[in-house]
Formats: sequence, structure tokens, C-alpha cells
Amino acid sequence: MARPPERIRLGDLLVQQGLLTDEQLKLALAEQKRSGRKLGRIFVDSGYVTEEGIARALAHQLKAEFVDLRNFQPKPDLIKLIPEAQARRFRTLVLDEKDGLLRVGFADPTDLAVYDEVARLARRDVALAVITESQLMPLLDRVYRRTEEISNLAKDLTQEMGEIPGDFGALLGITPGAEDAPVVKLLQTVFEEALKTRASDIHIEPQEKALVIRFRIDGVLHVQTEADNKISPALVLRLKLMSGLDISEKRLPQDGRFNIKLRGANVDVRISTMPTQHGESVVMRLLAQNTGLLQLDKLFMPPRVLERFRQSISRPSGIVLVTGPTGSGKTTTLYAALNELNTTEKKIITVEDPVEYRLAGLNHVQVHEKIDLSFSRVLRTALRQDPDIILVGEMRDQETAEIGMRAAMTGHLVLSTLHTNDALTSPIRLLDIGVPRYMVALSIQMVLAQRLVRVICENCARPHELLPHEREWLKYELGERVDAFKYREGAGCAHCANTGYIGRQAVYEFLEMTNALVEAANHGDPNDFIQIGREQMAGNTLRRDAVRVVVNGRTTVDEAMRISSQLEE
Repeated sequence: MARPPERIRLGDLLVQQGLLTDEQLKLALAEQKRSGRKLGRIFVDSGYVTEEGIARALAHQLKAEFVDLRNFQPKPDLIKLIPEAQARRFRTLVLDEKDGLLRVGFADPTDLAVYDEVARLARRDVALAVITESQLMPLLDRVYRRTEEISNLAKDLTQEMGEIPGDFGALLGITPGAEDAPVVKLLQTVFEEALKTRASDIHIEPQEKALVIRFRIDGVLHVQTEADNKISPALVLRLKLMSGLDISEKRLPQDGRFNIKLRGANVDVRISTMPTQHGESVVMRLLAQNTGLLQLDKLFMPPRVLERFRQSISRPSGIVLVTGPTGSGKTTTLYAALNELNTTEKKIITVEDPVEYRLAGLNHVQVHEKIDLSFSRVLRTALRQDPDIILVGEMRDQETAEIGMRAAMTGHLVLSTLHTNDALTSPIRLLDIGVPRYMVALSIQMVLAQRLVRVICENCARPHELLPHEREWLKYELGERVDAFKYREGAGCAHCANTGYIGRQAVYEFLEMTNALVEAANHGDPNDFIQIGREQMAGNTLRRDAVRVVVNGRTTVDEAMRISSQLEE
């Protein structure tokens, strides 16, 4: 259709189509008069009708098509006919072009002024389609990537550096009134894009002929842009200034942190610099402070693992360890546990480096090695603060581990992490760093090991036919039942940046210190301990849980095999 009619009364339309009662309409109109909110939003928030229900009703009335953006493959060249600012302001998206007509989706197809402005911007005849705002906004975040803008800002910085300005401080944004300095604008855009794409880390890597900026998204690195390596010193210098590092030291690694506000969110940035052959490499971990804490029952733990983990953390004393490599979600799991344990009757102290989450009611302590505020020193002090529960960010040395285990043996519940490959080798690791055998045997209640697997994008999920090597790998866990299940993969779409995955979830295994394991840890050799542990964990390994996630259709066989290969290294 062409231009929408002059006036559509949304409430009457929904009543007419049986989606709303007269009484609900009266209540909504009264609320609109009181609050001034949009009527459609009141209908949705009140639970009278869904957003999609409203969109489909409007599409039916306008004789237009409703487009489900969850299954839509955007066309970048057409989308950019409308600039990002206008697309967000007007809540609209160019869908496709056919027979000389540009089909455009509108979240509010009744707004005639928006329709006319979009037609003017696109300079085409527009055919109206109806979309929902909740599906539109995340899609705009993905399709209006700022890669080109970042590249252009990097080129501008290269040009300005080539001109050797007299005021180098203005170039770097370190003099008053230099907020629009080239380096500041470039870094601000990089940080905003990283947050928009759900990146956990930013890598700035000087190479021989280029400076490469990469984002780690869902555990995998993606190249964001490449620029002239000439701008590398300016970027590193600016970041060092922001994090209070020594700008004159370029030969030694440095670590620091700073805080920035992006898109209304406070973000802690942990920075690490390292000298390389072609300049200083920088890696930044982004920790959003307003990230909502997950509940234990939202972590996709198998029922038996969740039951045993809850029982372990509900005990008044002992150590519960969560193990895995860096970036495997250990802290998220521990804070989900603390969120459940956090009551006014319990004093909880956390000792971390850095403090990744902030939970009301907890006493968070940030370790600071440079002023000798170490894990062991803070932990000794914490024990004099009469805590019920202590979270130790990491048992990284003998002294910290021993203090934590003594605390566990004297009536405190201690939660901590350890970098080991699986649950079974964690007690052995503690023995290796020098912790007395009796402490390991008597203090550990449970070891939970985890890894993260990428989750299949639901917008482009499709059936997957097993490859011969995948079938053989699955047979190890499933036997002849391998063909009894349906397998999936992601085809790749705009919603997942053509990766086929969006987000991650953990897979788990656990080891409980039974009497037999305590005896083996206290008196036997490591081989006896491992043999008894394997018998206890039979059928409850990380590999088995990864297969469970595959047959449930949440991840791919390839992801499960990747986890398995890490365990076998």
C-alpha cells in the first residue's frame, strides 16, 4: 500500500478485532490521561495484548504485511538509505526493494509525518510494512555497525599525526577543552561499538604494517578494523593516561583500570599493556557494572548438578571451588550463589582482583598488589571481621590457599576459583602448590568445573546432518542412540553477525569429597585419588554435559567437540 490513512483509533481497532475488551480500553484511556504515556505501550505493559498482536492488527487494518524481524535477513546497502540517527528516531528499517518500490518497516505505521520524512530521505516510493519495536532496536544495533566510522576516525588521526601539530596535548585530548581530540573520538567510538556488540574484550595489536583492533564476542575474536600503525603510540598513550599508568615506560608490561560511562552504563575497564616487536599491545576487559546477576536456576545447570551445588553452598563451613580457564564464567556462577545466600543474617566478604560485580549487602575488597594489599593479607584481616561467608577471587598461591582452607576448617563457608582443566585435578593442583594434604582432604566440600559453549542463534537455526567424524564422536557418549536425536546449527544472519551463535552457556561437571576420596587424598598417591574420582564421576563429565546441550538443541556438535579438545590438551 502507499501512504497510510489519516487517522486510526488503535483502541477501537483492537476492540473491533477482539483483542481488547471495552473495559480494558476504558482503563487504558484513563491511565493515558493520567500518565501521558502512549496508548499502545499501556496495552502491552498492562498485559492486555502483546506488541506483536498490536502490530498484526495494524497490518491487517492497513492491508500491509507484518514482518517478523527474527527471521529477516537485512540488506546493508538498502538499510543505509536511511541514516542510523533517523532510523532510531523514526523506529523504521528499510527491508527490501521490489518493482521500483522500497518496502520499509515502521514500528508506528500510523505516524504520517514519519512516513513522509522516510520517503523524503530515501528518495523513493515507499511501500509500508509493520514491524515491532522490540525486534527492531536490537537489529539496528547489529546492522548499523560503526566499523566504517572507526576506520575513518583512524584515518583522520593518522593525517593529523602526520601534520605534527604544535599542541600534542590537544591531539591526545589531555588539555582543557580538547574533548573532541582525534584520539578521544576514536576510542569513544571503539568502546561504544564494543558495548553494542556484546564484546568482552578489546585487543589493540600493532603489526608490522597495520594496527589491528579486534573484539572478543562470545569467546571468539573478530577483526573490527585495521589502521595505520602510526596511530598506535597515540592510542596507547591516551589509554595509559586514562588508567594512571607510567607513560614513560614502554619496555615493561603494565596493568591498570579505569571507569567510563557508555550508553548510560558504567563500565569498568581492566587494561593490560605488553611490549611487542612493533609497539605496545593493549588488551582491555570490559566489565559492565549494571549487568544483572543471574539466578542459579538460570545457569542451565543439569538438575543433579544444581541440587548438589545448592547443598554444598548451604553448609555452614567448608570450601566450594569453581574451576576452569580464564573467561569460563566462574565468577558469574559464584555470584549467582552469593545472590542466593545473601541475607541480612549473614556477613559476606569478597576478596577479588578486580571486583567484577557489586551486590548490595556484601563487603567487597579490591586487592591492590602495588601497595601490598594482597589476597593473603586481606584474607587474614577478613577473618577478624567475623564473616559467615568469604569469597576469594582466586587461590593463586600457597599462602592464600592455606588461609582459605583454615577458615573453612574453623566454621566459615569459603567460595573460590582455581585454574585447572577439570574438577578431578583441582585437589591435586592444591597439593602441587604446597597445601598440606590434610587441609585439602578435610576442607573441600565440592569442586565444580565449567566451560562455556556458544548458543545457536534462534533466528537462523536449522537442522544439521551429522558429518561422519561428528557421528563417531557422539557415539562415545550416546552409543547407538546417536540417530535418535535431532541436531541443529546456525546458518548465520544479521542477528548473530553471520556466526550462527548468540550468547553462551556453561557446561558442568562436579566432584564431591566422599569418604573414599578424603582417604585417598589424605594417604594415597595421586593415581589412586584420580582412579576413585573417575569412578565417582562416571557419566557426569564436562564432555557428557556438552553432549546433553547438543541433543537439547542449544549448541552444535562442533562446539561440544571444541570443549572436548580443550580437556584433552
